[in-house]
Amino acid sequence: MPPRPTLATLDASPARTSGRTVAVLLAVAAVGAVVTHVHPAAPVLVVALGLGVAARTAGLVPAAARTGLTWTSTHVLRTGVALLGLQLSLGDLGRLGVRGVLAAVASVVVTFTVTLTLGRVLGVPDRLRLLVATGFSICGAAAVAAMTSVLPDGRACDERAEHATGENDATAVAVALVALFGTLALVALPLAARALDLPDETAALWIGLSVHEVGQVVAAAGSVSAAAVAVAVVAKLARVLLLAPVVATVGAGRRGRPGARPPLVPPFVAAFLVLVLVRSTGVVPGPVVDAAHVVSTVALTAALTALGAQVDVRGLVQGGGRALALGAASTVVVTGVGLAGALVAAHA
Repeated sequence: MPPRPTLATLDASPARTSGRTVAVLLAVAAVGAVVTHVHPAAPVLVVALGLGVAARTAGLVPAAARTGLTWTSTHVLRTGVALLGLQLSLGDLGRLGVRGVLAAVASVVVTFTVTLTLGRVLGVPDRLRLLVATGFSICGAAAVAAMTSVLPDGRACDERAEHATGENDATAVAVALVALFGTLALVALPLAARALDLPDETAALWIGLSVHEVGQVVAAAGSVSAAAVAVAVVAKLARVLLLAPVVATVGAGRRGRPGARPPLVPPFVAAFLVLVLVRSTGVVPGPVVDAAHVVSTVALTAALTALGAQVDVRGLVQGGGRALALGAASTVVVTGVGLAGALVAAHA
């Protein structure tokens, strides 16, 4: 007769272990949401990924937690991205004007395209350069996470490149680059705007069109003036609105590749767009928008912690100088395009 299950073996069942893993991740994320509420510019998503990597490196992540980590970094992540839609409104675009909107579109399209091209020239693995292009052109860590979620099998474009950077290692490298170069831009752009003697509104537009994370945009614009924050955030939100079409386009492009065929528009991307439209109607109460922001922050923080906990640090080291060079080049591109767009819009 097979041995009867004991309390210890029942307690270690996959379902129970996965549930505990998800609960721990959500608890960590809740703390992150509080930090974000107190300090909106704090890079909580970056810290979350770093905590996950540190836990994995220290040997604190048991093999039994793998299922829970995978579930969180897939389903919880997509929920967080979808809920970002309630933070955006089509009415925000009206405040930018036609030239401002076109500048935002140009910032995303040019940065995304040129970063992919430069990554190919530098020999950066396909998956990593796609994630860097997405994060630097749109909205940092959240954009990286959104793109990761439509590439669940770790094969972005070229399976031969997987030996250099694995699925979650590429995500960690991309988020780390966003943190590094976004922080540099946060400091450098306000100083450069003063050196160029730009009006506050033009400087704010430049920051919104160029800096990676929303929190970084708030911090950078705040060092210009209080009024600059609103202009910079609206410009940034215009870029965020392009997250859905970019992710959907990449997902659609993968339909022609061997293997499983993803939906033409991933459900979480469709949900994101629907929630943007709902928010645009003006019928969503303020408390609901605030609550959605908290839930989205918790979900994204938990997901990035889970992604970090699946990272092999040796894979990060292999990202090396080429990844740094790509991050630097992409920052130069987005900053240059953003400045050109801001100057054109200012002289409308």
